[in-house]
Amino acid sequence: MAFTLQSGDKVPGFSLPATDGKTYSLADFEDTDTLVIFFTCNHCPYVVGSDEVTRQTAEKYASQGVRFVGINSNSEHTHPDDDLDHMVERMAEYHFPWVYLRDQSQDTALAYGALRTPHFYVFGRDRKLVYTGRGVDSPKDTDQMRVNDLDRALADIVSGQPVGTPLTNPIGCNVKWEGQDAHWMPAEACDLV
Repeated sequence: MAFTLQSGDKVPGFSLPATDGKTYSLADFEDTDTLVIFFTCNHCPYVVGSDEVTRQTAEKYASQGVRFVGINSNSEHTHPDDDLDHMVERMAEYHFPWVYLRDQSQDTALAYGALRTPHFYVFGRDRKLVYTGRGVDSPKDTDQMRVNDLDRALADIVSGQPVGTPLTNPIGCNVKWEGQDAHWMPAEACDLV
């Protein structure tokens, strides 16, 4: 069985605290046509390098029924700056247009099979996976970006077309798993394509 979710898989549920002091579950997004759930963090250079492009993509599609949810599952023992307090500070500074959730137990990251930060999962109205992988092809340095895979997938979805490229490899730092070396990945996790 694959570690990460496969095309057509149903969205796993969650109930996680957010930087705004609320707790969110899937039910809070049931009126959303397209749900983008992505695993992210505070410090990864691939996240920091591409957050503004992710912001632009989120803002571009917000009026077309697309909602973004960021989840930080990194171990705060491996990276203390990934704790909820630092997440709150980051959102206060940058005002990103997404809900930012803390997955301290890492159960949600395991349910999705998150490999890297950032790692995007896009679910259609039926909450089945239609795209997973990278946001862009050069997240650390978006000046070198040639392809915004997430934007292309969302353009297909909002125009009623099947996603042309439903699977790409996420590019970024490994998720920082509790009790593991910073570069560890589960044995069953490997490249998606």
